Amino acid sequence: MKRILILCAWFSCLALSTFAQPDELDWYFEDPSSSAYNGIGVDRLYEYLGDTKPSKEIIVAILDSGVDIEHDDLKDNIWINVDEIPGNGIDDDSNGYVDDVNGWNFLGNASGVNVLKETLEITRLYAHYKKYFADKDLKKLSHKDKKLYTTFLEYENTVLSKRSAASAEIHDLDENASFIRIVLDSFDVYYPGQELTESFLDKFDPGEHELLKIAKELFKNARDYGLELTTTEDLFNEIKASYDEATSGSRDLLDYRFNPELNSRTIIGDNYDDQTECCYGNNDVRGGFAFHGTHVSGTVGALWNEFGVKGVARYARIMPVRTVPNGDEHDKDVANAIRYAVDNGAHVINMSFGKGQSWNKKVVDDAVRYARKHDVLLVHGAGNDGADNDLVGNFPNATFEKRGFLGKKSADNWIEVGASNSERGDKAIAPFSNYGKNEVDLFAPGMYIYSTAPDEAYEYAQGTSMASPVVAGVAAVIRAYFPELKAHEVKEILMQSVIPFQGEVLRPGDFTRVKGSELSRSGGLVNAYQ
Repeated sequence: MKRILILCAWFSCLALSTFAQPDELDWYFEDPSSSAYNGIGVDRLYEYLGDTKPSKEIIVAILDSGVDIEHDDLKDNIWINVDEIPGNGIDDDSNGYVDDVNGWNFLGNASGVNVLKETLEITRLYAHYKKYFADKDLKKLSHKDKKLYTTFLEYENTVLSKRSAASAEIHDLDENASFIRIVLDSFDVYYPGQELTESFLDKFDPGEHELLKIAKELFKNARDYGLELTTTEDLFNEIKASYDEATSGSRDLLDYRFNPELNSRTIIGDNYDDQTECCYGNNDVRGGFAFHGTHVSGTVGALWNEFGVKGVARYARIMPVRTVPNGDEHDKDVANAIRYAVDNGAHVINMSFGKGQSWNKKVVDDAVRYARKHDVLLVHGAGNDGADNDLVGNFPNATFEKRGFLGKKSADNWIEVGASNSERGDKAIAPFSNYGKNEVDLFAPGMYIYSTAPDEAYEYAQGTSMASPVVAGVAAVIRAYFPELKAHEVKEILMQSVIPFQGEVLRPGDFTRVKGSELSRSGGLVNAYQ
């Protein structure tokens, strides 16, 4: 049993994707009419436009983890607040934000200390209701509180079970690492100083020695995975590094994501009970956790130059608004970020984040209405759980919690984006993408997206987080060339011009074959040229 645990734990760290990686870095720029890839026709679009310049410069706000605005492929496209004098410590434009020259960071304080890792929303809700019910007589709860208590117990079960599982995994990995050390030390006793050459491993016979049998199995699997071995110490270090990575993830679950004692707002210093409070934070738009936001920014608006990658929206400006930690974002921060972007001239807002619960949906809904009033388009990733958003919660979303008098039930300036794959046929939808005939509007490329990364790097990433900025980029192009169009009209154009998915696809999550047209409202893939 111990032996099975060892091998399963190690192999899980080495699992590989079953979806083929495209040969071309910018495969999604190609058009499906002339390419084998499920691209969106960006190259064809700009061939059609030729030398025609846009009528208006469009600002795309990136509500995300932070952006490396010094990246060579981004720095000349970063939004500049011309009404603010850099570094003078004065709110020159009187917008409530001091020295917000290139955007704002809602996840820090005025001293420059920033939040990096965070809890999940379900953990915050569990901690809140645990305190709420602590002094109540559970036999005398009101009808409303009885419903709340049932929900609290669901939160409690999830949080405590996740903590228990993380603790157990750390324990098992530590035990496995210790046992592997014993196995390899035993081999060294029998074969002191032996190099693990191919010729030796081919002839190695463990006989009836149980520990040597396990050593032989470890050697075999290491070779199968292409690891170059010289000594048992090399092998142990490889295995230990994989275990340490897995252990680190479990410790993050315990210390941050499912830690009900954590309260990051003590760093920020705002009054969290006042959900309408604004203007906290600092102007550090990178913020120490910038991979995600930098990658998203490059997809939208990387420079068209002789190196690196190209952004979908060739002439767009990028406005970084740091909103998302390594964990779940707070509704208060999201609402403030939307309002900041709107007030500072954003035409499109990309939101590549989401969560399963909402602390205060109303405050976000009000900000979405504010964006609609000012004709700003919101583009949001549908999530990566392989789930049906018609059946499960994914926040924020376009549906308003409370409908005002004669008001709209949902925001028509909101586009919900699922992720597609480079392949056609039954693998056209990314295997992780959320979907929904009513809650997801369309799909866009979200697998093997190559884009900017901090410190002059470029990397692949995948998720609806990568699909959303593709759509935000296309929307920015439309708004740049046709500035008279309203946000809801741009959405309608995007919806009506999709390339429909033909035939059946593998539905994410359970991989049942279904009609591709049934997984979103539009039934298709965004296309820039169309």
